[in-house]
Amino acid sequence: MTDSTPAVTIPTLFEWMGGMPALERLFTVFYARVPSDPVLAPVFAQMSPDHVKHVAAFVAEVFGGPKAYSEHHGGHPHMIHKHVDRALDETKRARWVQLLLQCADEIGVPSDPEFRSALVAYLEWGTRLAVINSQPGADVNGDAPMPKWGWGEVKGPYQG
Repeated sequence: MTDSTPAVTIPTLFEWMGGMPALERLFTVFYARVPSDPVLAPVFAQMSPDHVKHVAAFVAEVFGGPKAYSEHHGGHPHMIHKHVDRALDETKRARWVQLLLQCADEIGVPSDPEFRSALVAYLEWGTRLAVINSQPGADVNGDAPMPKWGWGEVKGPYQG
């Protein structure tokens, strides 16, 4: 006798979050608030008009979405070099994460504990890496592969 239980397909973080529309909405709301934020405004004073779409494409790829950032913008090495010599610190890093998570709550990004655990883990990892790579004289990896982020220890979304 064979088990007829259907296989469960686990969505990527990109899919679970709502795809590119959700990511673009999140970063649009977030970067609309940055100019009035006293901690973050100076960091993004020279932000290009395409910044929102580029960051959304990067995170989309990390979360299992299309590889558009690597194909059109240089992948992880390009993102790393965007942070070189910017001298980011813990105050800026923590505020970036805090404001992004506030925006995620406001626009209805999934709030189940499994997804938020994965999201926060990536934001913590990525922003801490950005701080390291932003220090003057930092030895950055010019060949760093694109990060791939998944569900981590929970292995999928909350099922009730």
